[in-house]
Amino acid sequence: MPRLAEVSTMTAQGEAVCAALRRQVEKLGLSIGAEPGWSALSFVETVDPFSQEVSLIGTWRGGQRYGTVTFFPDGRIFAEYQVLLPHPRLADSYVEAVQVWGQPSELRGDAVLVELPK
Repeated sequence: MPRLAEVSTMTAQGEAVCAALRRQVEKLGLSIGAEPGWSALSFVETVDPFSQEVSLIGTWRGGQRYGTVTFFPDGRIFAEYQVLLPHPRLADSYVEAVQVWGQPSELRGDAVLVELPK
């Protein structure tokens, strides 16, 4: 179970999450440069009101984009990071964000698209 005191030991796992988010952007033919970066996260612990399990939530803010990553007690991860760029192939859409989820060794992902008003 990840805890706030363990953040410094999670660098490899965190860098993998950041790389997975960038790959989702690159799959669309876009780039957000070196964003997101593991070292730019600020962390808090949150307690599930039902199970009382503690999850670790990291937040990227203060730069051009906003995002979060959640490390769940069972090892799962969910991360979302803003892209805010026009879709390169769909003229009536833009890419709001990308998401990745799953176990650290098997992160899957997708883009969140928004259709522009007509």
